Amino acid sequence: MKYVIGKPGAIALFVLALVFPLLTSNQYHLTVMVNAFVIALAACGLNLITGYTGQLNLAHGGFMAIGAYTVGILMTKAGWGFWPAFGAAIVITGVTGFLAGIVSLRLKEHYFAIFTLAVGFIILLIIEKWDSLTEGHNGIFGMDAPGGFGIIDFQEPIAQYYLALFFLALGIFLMWRIVNSLLGRTFVAIRNSEELAEALGINLMRNKVLSFTLSTIYAGVAGALYCGLILFIDPGLAEVTKTFDMITFMLIGGIGTLFGPIVGTMLITWLTQSLQFLEDFRMIVFGPLLVLLVIFFPHGIVGYLRLRQMRKAMAAASKAPATPAAKPANKEAGTNA
Repeated sequence: MKYVIGKPGAIALFVLALVFPLLTSNQYHLTVMVNAFVIALAACGLNLITGYTGQLNLAHGGFMAIGAYTVGILMTKAGWGFWPAFGAAIVITGVTGFLAGIVSLRLKEHYFAIFTLAVGFIILLIIEKWDSLTEGHNGIFGMDAPGGFGIIDFQEPIAQYYLALFFLALGIFLMWRIVNSLLGRTFVAIRNSEELAEALGINLMRNKVLSFTLSTIYAGVAGALYCGLILFIDPGLAEVTKTFDMITFMLIGGIGTLFGPIVGTMLITWLTQSLQFLEDFRMIVFGPLLVLLVIFFPHGIVGYLRLRQMRKAMAAASKAPATPAAKPANKEAGTNA
């Protein structure tokens, strides 16, 4: 089991991702994987604030749209290159997330979720109605692919695939460093019990705002990559359904686990693609499959594997023979006497 969810499993998945372009000659499959990598990166960010810190942010898709529209607007209206616009998108999304977090995180539980839902609708309305800046319902197109610094041409599907894979791998690595640090344990303590965490001296507001800001930065990076690789954005990116999709990916893969959002995103993406031939009837198959996954894997696929590994380790520990205690020195001396 450790080879499935431990470091060997992570290395195997990364190697499989590296060789995937060699296993298919269909460029459409590469495009699907690029889109899946980008959404998985955004889902990792949502998992930080929701899975590890316990705060349900329903505006995550809106922050992804902020990153995408920042790149699109700067490239088409200001004449910026992709990479300067990419850096600006990270800053703007992070600052927006920080300001939204300061206000919204004063609320708790479902009040926080409702407030972030309203924030998401505000972002969507701004994108739809500010036609002079965002082009409204027409969306923004005509962006150039990311520059390759004279070495790589990111207009090629394979190059775009490896660029998206690089940022996903980097995002997973940074998330691993966060969740396995003192900061990550602080987030988990807040998720488990805010009252107990506060009693231990943890600054709830500061840590929740930090988690919220980091999660929105992940969304901003994903949105910026989406704009640079898909080369078209529209207000649909900011709809709450995008956030619900990412929540579904987390639940299927395993909320509060490092690889849960990635596994859920890849599984649902390819399951959806395999059912395309059913057209409008695919939900008849897709819906029950999701229900079965939730019933039999309530902790998600990765969560189930991790729980099963923990149970096996506990069973093995309980069956291990006890170490015999050493005889007291004085008793041994008296016997010898």
